Amino acid sequence: MRLKDKVAIVTGSSQGIGEAVAKRLAREGATVAINYSRNDAAAQKVVADIEAAGGKAKAFRANCSNVADISRLVEEVGEVFGRIDILVNNAGTFRTVPVSETTEEIWDEQIDLNLKGTFFAVQSVLPWFRKQGGGKVVNFSSIAGVDAFPNCPAYCASKGGVSLLTKALASELAKENINVNAIAPGNVATPINAHLRGPGNEEYMALMSSRTPTGRAFMDVEDMTGAVAFLSSDDAKGVHGLIMLVDDGWCA
Repeated sequence: MRLKDKVAIVTGSSQGIGEAVAKRLAREGATVAINYSRNDAAAQKVVADIEAAGGKAKAFRANCSNVADISRLVEEVGEVFGRIDILVNNAGTFRTVPVSETTEEIWDEQIDLNLKGTFFAVQSVLPWFRKQGGGKVVNFSSIAGVDAFPNCPAYCASKGGVSLLTKALASELAKENINVNAIAPGNVATPINAHLRGPGNEEYMALMSSRTPTGRAFMDVEDMTGAVAFLSSDDAKGVHGLIMLVDDGWCA
């Protein structure tokens, strides 16, 4: 149990990758703050699952595209658990929209949650990390933040921003024993990309399989959790500013 007695915030953890990560960190011994923005029942189900497995968790509602909500989330988690050791910036949104159809609202939605929310969550936990003498941040970029994709310019911009933001934060905060790194997932089956995997998308799924060395069109959410657990632990003490590809070899 590499994370025994640690407290972790996992944003957007009522479903998908965030849910799997929260459960993995709990199995590693961490007490986990389950963050969600809308679905209280789903968040409470994640908490119940963690507790049933012998772990500790509590749900906290906050919109991570809103700076005031982010500050309140961190304050509440700190008050409830007395410390914050790990921040996993997983909350995000993904829209497949061509350049000509990308509205200001679509642009802002993705930049605000994926990029702005990541930065201000890190800023909000800094006082806790500094008081404790260090901490771990794991951001979520994407293969779309390393290489480009058509029909999602705002998403690519937001995730590319997360990649460079991760390096910028690491270069500034490493001297304070604060590790800032990022995961760059490949295609992972989650609720936010279900519209690409349903009936009628057979040609797209075949293309994804052909582009991936393993032949898998989409990975499972659990495939992301080992990398996050590693970067959240003291095993990654010397790792700063890494964008870790977990992509089934896509970028290779």
